[in-house]
Amino acid sequence: MPTSAFAATRFDHALTRAPAASAVNGLRAVDRGAPDVAALAAEHAAYVATLRRLGLTVDVLPALEAYPDSVFVEDPALVFPEGAVLLRPGAPTRLGETAEIAPVLRERFGRVIDLPGTGYADGGDVLVTARHVYIGLSARTDAAGARALAGVLADLGHAASPVAPPAGVLHLKTGCSLLDEETVLATEAVAAAGLFDGLETVVVPAGEEPVANALSVNGTVLIAAGFPRTADLLAARGLTVETLVLDEVMKLDAGLSCMSLRWMAG
Repeated sequence: MPTSAFAATRFDHALTRAPAASAVNGLRAVDRGAPDVAALAAEHAAYVATLRRLGLTVDVLPALEAYPDSVFVEDPALVFPEGAVLLRPGAPTRLGETAEIAPVLRERFGRVIDLPGTGYADGGDVLVTARHVYIGLSARTDAAGARALAGVLADLGHAASPVAPPAGVLHLKTGCSLLDEETVLATEAVAAAGLFDGLETVVVPAGEEPVANALSVNGTVLIAAGFPRTADLLAARGLTVETLVLDEVMKLDAGLSCMSLRWMAG
């Protein structure tokens, strides 16, 4: 188990990657049109600026034109204070992203572990809480990858287990996110699945399901703009809420957590 000092929503460092022009060819389960590259870059820049304002040192890696989805750095790796884990993304077009980010992580972490075996695991399927790590099974994370990842995380001191989100959830964190150390924000479908033992669940209002991928950073909850009932719901709970425009990001089935790897270096 992690030490009592581990806080899943407290960070002082983040790693991001600038979006490539090839993002117009990015993966998407529902085609909402290709993203506008200039607008996507502006959304990413605002995201980086927000993380810096919230107290993080943010490194921005150069765009990778060969990998349209590489702006979403959370999928090929996981990071913890104890070390980093190199994953094996489940989409064939994204497999090469791990090799691209590996040397960057080795510069920053004394311990970097490759996911063993041949299974697949995407970081977007991994919800990290202070007490437990939930690994969602999906089209991008299979049972073998989830088991292998749980073993690696145990070596790093983090209890982990696979969970099965309801059908239609692209990634586990498409339908949920951590609001604070004891509370999860989730769509009604994910909440009803009962995946998170011991955590309070706040349900996203009907019709605002895409906002479930929020990002809690150092006492502030970031959510996508355009979901006022969720913003009001969280504010009524006493949370500090900020909104970011993510119109182009969301065309690529992505959200706030996808665009950075975050950790507490101490």
